Amino acid sequence: MRGSVRDQSRATRPPPRRIKVGMISLGCAKNLVDAEIMLGSVLQHGMEITSSADEADVLIVNTCAFIDSAKEESIDAILEAHQQRGLSKRPDQKLIVSGCMSQRFAHELRESLPEVDAFIGLDQVANLGSIVEQILGTHPTLNAQHPTSNEKRSAFGVSSDHNQESINFVAERPRYIPDYDTPRFRLTPAHSAYLKIAEGCNHPCSFCVIPQMRGRHRSRSPGSVLAEVRALVTEGVREINLISQDTTFYGMDLWTGKAGPRQPVDSSRGPTLSRLLREIQKIDGEFWVRLLYTHPAHWSDELIETIAECDKIARYIDIPLQHIDESMLGRMRRETSRVHIETLIDKLRAGIPGVALRTTFIVGFPGETDAEFETLIEFIERTRFDRLGIFKYSQEEGSRAAKMPDQVSQKIKSARYRRAMLLQQRIACEIAHKKVGQKLRLLLDQPLIARTEADAPDVDARVILSEPGPVGEFVCRTVTGVRGYDLLA
Repeated sequence: MRGSVRDQSRATRPPPRRIKVGMISLGCAKNLVDAEIMLGSVLQHGMEITSSADEADVLIVNTCAFIDSAKEESIDAILEAHQQRGLSKRPDQKLIVSGCMSQRFAHELRESLPEVDAFIGLDQVANLGSIVEQILGTHPTLNAQHPTSNEKRSAFGVSSDHNQESINFVAERPRYIPDYDTPRFRLTPAHSAYLKIAEGCNHPCSFCVIPQMRGRHRSRSPGSVLAEVRALVTEGVREINLISQDTTFYGMDLWTGKAGPRQPVDSSRGPTLSRLLREIQKIDGEFWVRLLYTHPAHWSDELIETIAECDKIARYIDIPLQHIDESMLGRMRRETSRVHIETLIDKLRAGIPGVALRTTFIVGFPGETDAEFETLIEFIERTRFDRLGIFKYSQEEGSRAAKMPDQVSQKIKSARYRRAMLLQQRIACEIAHKKVGQKLRLLLDQPLIARTEADAPDVDARVILSEPGPVGEFVCRTVTGVRGYDLLA
């Protein structure tokens, strides 16, 4: 009888509540993939993902530290999350900071942000589930009690008065790279995905600290990448965006004889992006593959020929150039000359008919003169990029450029930014109007919103439809007009 009562008691007892984890992810697509891997680890450990920060037992802020504005946004997000757990009366909620800012400033942030319970780096993204379990089990004294007053502010603008240190899981030199079977919870629409083919960077650009944050370039094996592509296509993904810090250097670090950053690309020596794309082309299914973040130093005639011959590779090249003036390229340590860049652009347009070129430039780099800026403006006017973004130079601590003389004032940076963007706005409008009357293949993001082959998700233009279509599928429509940067069809 006792046994049956006990069994009945067990049957009526509610199951234990699962741990709920929330995520705020900032920054680029590479950071987004890290966020997806962290959430995949959470699910693997039997936890629940919630989109409501108020419901979360653990809230992760996945930070960016690329430029000053990104760091400020990250700090604001951390403090806002801490403030909200106080307002929502969740003093037991744990706050974890991950991402590039955590990787780069873990020691400083530990002192500056007592509100945070733990910091994790890039090598810990696949272990978030076990880290959450550890924090909930072994860190009962909560940093949620710390105030967010303006007293004792650090260089990060946050309080440094606290009684308990956060847990720091950050490894100093990141080496991690995901594999095809790494659990992921995709945060993109079902029909579009980012696939990280490599991590880290070997380039010495004087304005950049990414190599310090993400380590040296390390490629995934071709087999790992192809296995993930096949899995995504099987799930119904129609757009696969290949990303890394330097996509065109893919595979060269896997050669038996190691390749330096200026080494010519040669598929006879080992894996290359060209060889990878030709293998992706063989995979069955209707999809397109987009190349993002290609460095101009590692383009080859073979890669141009490959893209031209493979109809599953989007005629879209994202190639950040940063500047065109020869002196500026030297001070930026870009490893490419003006002649190299101009020759490459001519080769891309001649070798890949209909290709759309996207680039980014930096204005206000230390010592940039009016004449050097005019050289850039003339180049933009003459080259007529399909897509173009402008960054105002950010003085990144730890970079070579941060210590350079002749730092440009914010006023001049802003004026140059406005002029360059107004020029590109006119060019983009003229290019868009030439598409009126053309029949284009589109991928639908929403019933009335689509993108062309020339438009990457989130950063480029859209096509606004007059009649709805099936989300996540390809359709062909005729362009009827232009609205700002967007096409009408």
